Amino acid sequence: MSMERGSFAARHDFDALPLSPDVDVRCAQFSEIAALSEMAHRLVPGVQIGATELANYLAFDPESILTFARKGHLLGGMAFLFLNERGHDALLLDDICLTAPERHYLASANDDVAAIYIWAIATTGRGIAGLGKAAAHLRQIRFRGADCYAQPSTVAGREIMRATGFVPVSSFQPDLWCYERPWHRQPMRMPGAIIQARSYADARH
Repeated sequence: MSMERGSFAARHDFDALPLSPDVDVRCAQFSEIAALSEMAHRLVPGVQIGATELANYLAFDPESILTFARKGHLLGGMAFLFLNERGHDALLLDDICLTAPERHYLASANDDVAAIYIWAIATTGRGIAGLGKAAAHLRQIRFRGADCYAQPSTVAGREIMRATGFVPVSSFQPDLWCYERPWHRQPMRMPGAIIQARSYADARH
């Protein structure tokens, strides 16, 4: 994943990013695939996904590619792999081809999405402000149960990861980062709460 060089200094959880009114974010249309593919090849180092593969994937899952635009001008896009349980395991074990994922690892429209892999972020200028609306897209019921994963390919991409709550995770997949959804995190146990709970239990005996 990558973006144009630039600072991403503000630190917010991915799910707490502001919804910028300047950038329109919506599901991609087939007519935009060629431009998105060109942008990805220009901005993301080592990208191997062509327009045909993107179009095939969009046909398989229309919610998997988003476009970022301002005043009708395309600024970039963001693509995801929505993985089922088998796909989630394969990601951690480095058993999945991320440039041409096998269909049996992908969640169909009727499957629960077990993990979201951020395939690419390719955007210029103000497009990065669209991340907040992209995160909102991933808060739909279908995606809420899935943590997000990514492999940053540039310094700027790594900066985005750090700034939005992603952390490197231990896996067989090289340089894999994970963002745990806030509702999956264990609440911190405060000593006072434990003492109160014990006192309440003692009072009942």
